[in-house]
Amino acid sequence: MTYIVNSSSTTETKELGEQLGTSLKGGEVIELVSDLGGGKTTFVRGLSCGAGASGQVTSPTFTLSNEYKAANFTIYHFDFYRLTEPGIMSNELAEVMNDEASVVVIEWGDIVADVLPTERLTIKLTASGETSRTLEFICPPSLKYLLPK
Repeated sequence: MTYIVNSSSTTETKELGEQLGTSLKGGEVIELVSDLGGGKTTFVRGLSCGAGASGQVTSPTFTLSNEYKAANFTIYHFDFYRLTEPGIMSNELAEVMNDEASVVVIEWGDIVADVLPTERLTIKLTASGETSRTLEFICPPSLKYLLPK
């Protein structure tokens, strides 16, 4: 199932993330795909806010992962841009993906593709202007509750 949404600003991209964040239950895996500066962190800021998580959302490019605590789950935000091989990160990722009290968001997931579940929401963010984006949600039926309304 594919769903496409156009965002004309960073505010709209964040709001799309917020909508998705309000639908999270725990146990979901979300893969974000885009070029550098594609809006992934903006989307995660919204997702975290919508989920009611505390803490400032920043890109984990240099730290590899960040955690944001919501009421019923923890959002684990991974960014594998700087990795040339997954190493121990595959083990850490597999561990949190199997926890129903976790929501896992992955940027640059190609390096850990063999660990990612087939039942995941993939969101492709494509720049269509300076701040406008096209978001393509590729979703298995089991996660259709996450799609924007």
